[in-house]
Amino acid sequence: MLDDLNKRIKNNAPNINSLKGFEIICEAMVYKILDIFGKNALLSMLFQIEAGPGTQISERLKRFYGKDNFEILEALEILLSELREFYAIQIKNIQHTPDSVKIIIENRCFLRESIKKRTKLQYGKAFCKINKGYFETAFKKLLGNKIKKIEINFLYNDEEKDVCVEELNFYLN
Repeated sequence: MLDDLNKRIKNNAPNINSLKGFEIICEAMVYKILDIFGKNALLSMLFQIEAGPGTQISERLKRFYGKDNFEILEALEILLSELREFYAIQIKNIQHTPDSVKIIIENRCFLRESIKKRTKLQYGKAFCKINKGYFETAFKKLLGNKIKKIEINFLYNDEEKDVCVEELNFYLN
């Protein structure tokens, strides 16, 4: 009887869909935090979750390159080259003013497929704060006193190209 039961429920390890399990958990976590603590707490928590890894990668890159401060485009190239297995980014436009640098990008990130599959998750909304926390923290640490502030804003989802269009705003000192 036990052998028959085990034969019927057997699933070999290669058949386990870990990603789908994480997608389900992430969607449930986002909406449970929203229900319990509200939108502001959710957004803050998701941002802070990735602020730590953003700090870690910036410290590692500073050590590797032997520099404390990078130029904006230099930091962008170094960071995105380092993260190729998680992001496919194309720069569409760069605008310089005396007070800021704005970069428009097309971003296909590691969260995109999960957002497609989970009905409650949406492009540019709460779950994406994970990327925002990571990149804003990493850039702030890599650029040091060269910038006053950085903001990353979702502009729109381009379904045809399968990317999010975003703007990176670097406010200069």
